[in-house]
Amino acid sequence: MQNHFELFQLPLQFAVDTSALDSAYREVQGRVHPDKFVSASDAEKRVAMQWATRANEAYQTLKNPQKRAQYLCELHGVDLQTESNTAMPMAFLMQQMEWREELGDARGARDMAALEGLDRQLRQERKAQLAAIEQQIDANDYVQAAQGVRALMFIEKLKQEIDSALSVLEDA
Repeated sequence: MQNHFELFQLPLQFAVDTSALDSAYREVQGRVHPDKFVSASDAEKRVAMQWATRANEAYQTLKNPQKRAQYLCELHGVDLQTESNTAMPMAFLMQQMEWREELGDARGARDMAALEGLDRQLRQERKAQLAAIEQQIDANDYVQAAQGVRALMFIEKLKQEIDSALSVLEDA
């Protein structure tokens, strides 16, 4: 079975040309969209639906940098063990605790400026983490890249909490 990159005829690498991805997705969807199979047999309709679903899943995976990195690691035999492997470098864990404390303080003080500052920090950290993951994947170091993806997942979760806190303050 084809991997997601093969499905869209894209190079097997972290950096993805998003316009090529969008174009390839539209082309695949155009071929397998269920509307094209209205008068087909039930079996053909089922297969078309499976392909359309697979194309949607592949597109969503490749479009999202975190999901794309995780997928590349898994394609190369590295399971991220996101449920069981929470081991992180001590420096990252300390940074996480610091960010969480800042979030708690800013949320408690209803300090919009502090939340926005923390949001900027996390966006920069996310960008740096993605750049490191790309270098590791390009160097075929999928074990290190997997560690980076797990760190990115922590960052994304904290970013959602900040977005939620900002939303609460904006609505107040």
